[in-house]
Amino acid sequence: MSVTEMFADIQGFLSADQDIREDIRKVVQQLEQAAREILTLLQSVHQPTGFKEIPTKCAKAREMFCTVRTHMADLKTKFPAEQYYRFQEHWRFVLQRLAFLATFVGYLESEALVTREEAAKIIGIEVVREEGFHLGVEDYLAGVLIMASELSRLAVNSVTAGDYSRPLRISNFINELDSGFRLLNLKNDPLRKRYDGLKYDVKKIEEVVYDLSIRGLSKEPDNAGDK
Repeated sequence: MSVTEMFADIQGFLSADQDIREDIRKVVQQLEQAAREILTLLQSVHQPTGFKEIPTKCAKAREMFCTVRTHMADLKTKFPAEQYYRFQEHWRFVLQRLAFLATFVGYLESEALVTREEAAKIIGIEVVREEGFHLGVEDYLAGVLIMASELSRLAVNSVTAGDYSRPLRISNFINELDSGFRLLNLKNDPLRKRYDGLKYDVKKIEEVVYDLSIRGLSKEPDNAGDK
């Protein structure tokens, strides 16, 4: 094979690779748009009247995840399955955002942490690497940490809306989350930086709860009957 033929083969490989990446980018853009629409919907819960609409907004968000699952099914067809990690960086950011949205919806519905399996099901992917397109542990944890930041904002806005018990419940939940993360030996630098942000979320929510307590607006449910 001549040098010219060798480089012609290389160009063919590069062109095919570029075509795959372009197809992936197009679907990822659709996923990003779907994620923005879900986030816009859920942002309304921060409004003074939004707390009463949480069940309705969550139901609507779950409907909108149908579009996400459709795009995810399309994305799976855009690259060879065995080359998953080669192209992963194209969708990693939006996947973490979707993990955040899935866990946020789950929390708003039940005030509990959605498991990785449940989050993956909402998004429309797997949890086991061998089964193909999946929600990795690190991407799930990144989504959970984004949710924690959103909950610190919700705690503040709850006070504005006159819901004085919600910040205490959020505080208890975030403290449990923080305790869970302390059990992990995080060596992923981006994830570790996000975890550092959780410490500020904990402090921010504690300040809200403390402010409510000194104003006599926060009462433990267990103590309510003793007064």
